[in-house]
Amino acid sequence: MILTDLSVKRPVFASVISILLIVLGLVSFGKLPLREYPNIDPPIVSVETSYRGASASVVESRITQLIEDKISGVEGIRQISSSSSDGRSNVTIEFDINRDIEAATNDVRDRISGLLEQLPEEADSPSIYKANGSDEVIMWLNLVSDQMDTLELTDYASRYLVDRFSVIDGVSTLRLGGGKVYALRIWIDRQALASRNLTVSDVEDALRSENVELPAGSIESKDRHFTVRLDRVFKTAEDFSNLVITQGDDGYLIKLADVAKVEIGSEEERIIFRGNKESMIGLGVSKQSTANTLEVARAANALVDQLNPTLPAGMEIKRSYDSSVFIEASIDEVYQTLFIAMVLVIIVIYLFLGSVRAMLIPAITVPVSLLATFIVLYALGYTINLLTLLAMILAIGMVVDDAIVMLENIHRRIEEGDSPLKAAFLGAREVAFAVVATTLVLVAVFMPITFLEGDLGKLFKEFAVTMSAAVIFSSIVALTLTPMMCSKLLKPADQDPWLVKQVDKLMDKLSDWYLVTLNTGMKRPVMVSLVVLIAFGLSGYLLNKVPQEFAPQEDRGSMFLIVNASSRRQL
Repeated sequence: MILTDLSVKRPVFASVISILLIVLGLVSFGKLPLREYPNIDPPIVSVETSYRGASASVVESRITQLIEDKISGVEGIRQISSSSSDGRSNVTIEFDINRDIEAATNDVRDRISGLLEQLPEEADSPSIYKANGSDEVIMWLNLVSDQMDTLELTDYASRYLVDRFSVIDGVSTLRLGGGKVYALRIWIDRQALASRNLTVSDVEDALRSENVELPAGSIESKDRHFTVRLDRVFKTAEDFSNLVITQGDDGYLIKLADVAKVEIGSEEERIIFRGNKESMIGLGVSKQSTANTLEVARAANALVDQLNPTLPAGMEIKRSYDSSVFIEASIDEVYQTLFIAMVLVIIVIYLFLGSVRAMLIPAITVPVSLLATFIVLYALGYTINLLTLLAMILAIGMVVDDAIVMLENIHRRIEEGDSPLKAAFLGAREVAFAVVATTLVLVAVFMPITFLEGDLGKLFKEFAVTMSAAVIFSSIVALTLTPMMCSKLLKPADQDPWLVKQVDKLMDKLSDWYLVTLNTGMKRPVMVSLVVLIAFGLSGYLLNKVPQEFAPQEDRGSMFLIVNASSRRQL
């Protein structure tokens, strides 16, 4: 074969090919994002609408139902789910797994734009956004203080911490969990309002007309130019208490303080975030879709160590939940398994061939093939995850096959008396097409998995591509690097080591036992067929008895408990 002949005649050519594969593979490995599983997030679009002051039933009839009817005709919808609560409507549209999320979002946005005139005037415009699995929080931090309440903690985090964490490389957003936002709260006394012949709309109109800050033009002179603005005079709760709502029949000015209690408080009081018996707020770090989870978590932890000494007295950022711990432990276990598998393969080759020189060849060719696989993963935009690493572990046995076939045939010719160079040249020619045929068969087995649709197709696509790429690169290495190294490293063995002799004796015994068993089976075909049928029957029976699930159960060392309590109101 031309490629094997050229590799034996031009060893530099074979070496350069492998070096390029190693370099490009290492570069690709450093740039690949790391996550637990492949990205199989379904295309989901959410539509949120705020209608402050409206009950859940009003929100359902005036907003939620209208949105559902309007978007029901969008192409590719799998299901629509909605929830209506006091002052808020949420409609979630899940599309088919193959639907483009950008196109789906644009279709929903076009439908909603034609609905705006039918919504209540007091309702905010619907917010449309894509639900992305990368927006999931990868770690939670808790901000605690023994001198500040939740309102003050939220204000401090919004002012000083959100920007610090958001600029970390790979961070998408920083969420504030359990935070309370400052707001001016007006508690209206309905009896005082009724006694003055006023309504809530009168109070609202007064607030809208008086609490404004407007531009008032500009003043120009020969040398100066001034911009004039109308400053609002209501800045404190006392200022709002003195807001004049209207004038009574007797000329008395009715102020807001006469009909309501005005105070600075929280926008929503029904929020409590506690941990270890102390009030706190949560800082949730979300990573970008292409970011490395471990690197983002490490950078966030480093920033926590940097910020804690600079925080006000009594304040501290504590670590609560970090998903990268489980991911890192899982990836480390896979790397260890990958290393152990490579070592075992090398040991087995040594025991059967009895040569350290022969053992070195697959010890070099297998890592080259695996490293080159990262080139394909990076080019296709895939990630390093448990399934791609699992594919590499399973591929070790297939990757080493090509090298073993080439190595064993060349080793056999050397034992028969050929020189290493001649044995490498002729031996590689004899098995080259067998190596190519084996590779094509394996690729034909795994690549059809990429055509599967649905969640399984997206989940195992990277697995199948990784297996196929590893096998293809192993074939390239077996046709170039392996014969070249055999011509340089292999030498006729004078005598096998003691351990190798013991393995050979064991294999001779196994061969003798196999021949006896084979002869017995050939003489009793009915019995062999019966055993095979019984095995198939038991396999089918046990297959139906084994529990089935999408993913195996695992203990991540964390637990979340969600409780929904009924709400009661007193009017």
